[in-house]
Amino acid sequence: MTFTPSPAKPGSANLATGRTRWIICALLFFSVTVNYIDRLVIGILKKPISAELGWTDADYGYITAFFSFAYAFGYLIGGRMIDKWGVKKGLPVFVSLWSFAAVAHGLVSFVDKTAQFRLDYPWFSFAEVGFTWLTLAMPMTAVGFVLARVALGLTEGANFPAAIKTVAEWFPVKERALATGWFNAGTNVGAVLCPIAVPWMYYHIGWASTFYATGATGFVWLIAWWFAYDEPEKHRWLSRDELAYIRAGQPPVETVPVKVPWLSLFKYKPVWAYALASMLAGPAWGFYQSFVPDFLEKRFHLSLQQTGWWTGAFFGIAAVGGIVGGWLAGVLLGRQWSINAARKTTLLICALAVVPVFLAPYAGSVLLTVLIVGVAGAAHQGWSANLYSVVSDTMPKQAISSVIGLGGFLAYFTGGFVNGITGTILQKTGSYVPVFAYFSGTYLLSLLAIQLLVPTLGGRDSAPRAP
Repeated sequence: MTFTPSPAKPGSANLATGRTRWIICALLFFSVTVNYIDRLVIGILKKPISAELGWTDADYGYITAFFSFAYAFGYLIGGRMIDKWGVKKGLPVFVSLWSFAAVAHGLVSFVDKTAQFRLDYPWFSFAEVGFTWLTLAMPMTAVGFVLARVALGLTEGANFPAAIKTVAEWFPVKERALATGWFNAGTNVGAVLCPIAVPWMYYHIGWASTFYATGATGFVWLIAWWFAYDEPEKHRWLSRDELAYIRAGQPPVETVPVKVPWLSLFKYKPVWAYALASMLAGPAWGFYQSFVPDFLEKRFHLSLQQTGWWTGAFFGIAAVGGIVGGWLAGVLLGRQWSINAARKTTLLICALAVVPVFLAPYAGSVLLTVLIVGVAGAAHQGWSANLYSVVSDTMPKQAISSVIGLGGFLAYFTGGFVNGITGTILQKTGSYVPVFAYFSGTYLLSLLAIQLLVPTLGGRDSAPRAP
């Protein structure tokens, strides 16, 4: 059944009597939670799996790097496919595929632990002014994880473009950052549950079965999605008043379908601003996911269960950031601040909150360390909630997932190199100092790029919308 919305009174919140849009937000929250549980298991089990399968820090660095590269392409391809297929059909396809990929990690337990992989490849040497041969060698079990991580990354990348597109369709502008903050909190809920539950599962059922069990959670989510999701105009639970409230708080609806060729996106300065911000600040979250447990364990010589609890505390602190960042932008907009002022003020606060993270390797206690890194993680989540909303503020809805996908591609492709380099730094020096120092300033540089390219959000540099 399709509803035709009645006119909404400007500024009236009384029409927002329905809560269906928040049920949709809850679905996105749980999809993100599942997404993060599936990707974080390996970080929690790095130490015991490495010991059992004979991995070095460099091997683990390669595994995380390949995931980042694959996730980058997953963002790019997934974002475009979500724009093409729509959220209703596209998102469950990708959730199904990444759940199979998550389960596939456990199948590596059947690989011979003594088997080795060796690859000789050419590399240009500036010192010798010519090509030389280098060797990549790692256990076949590590290769198996690389393949599973590549499959996981390629399929998980569609989740965030789909979620941002859903928020743009289901929420008025003033609630978008808050809704994004709420569903993005699923990253931290998954990250809190994972380090607490996974060590227990490992001790009782082993690492392979842990991957089987966590991977299966995606199939449970699929049942809820098919039961509860539909487009706003067709949703059987959505009242006329709530639909009117949603539509009254959005840019004019495109009455004529707009085709947005992928290459045409590069004509718009907001796309370049989002791309640069994604490359500079985006890799930080991938670093936190993959290396915070290892950093805490090595810095304070923690047990696996202690590492899990403190990692959970880190992600618990970080969970607050996305919600607060989205709430703050909404409050400023509610006080009649412009979109430009509200978004950029919130981004600036988040960028400044990250700066002290360079002190983390020098903190004298695990509690202080977790607080420092946790505040940086919270600031990242608040930053992300508003940066995603910048895209929906400046681009037509037919291009939102594509732009989010492009930014995610650049963030995780860059993150692949960051993770690979981090593994090499750890192998040679054992120090996390250079990496934390790098991320302490990238958010301010990102905001500078946004300000230079898009001085006024929603201004003349935004992509045109259909009449």
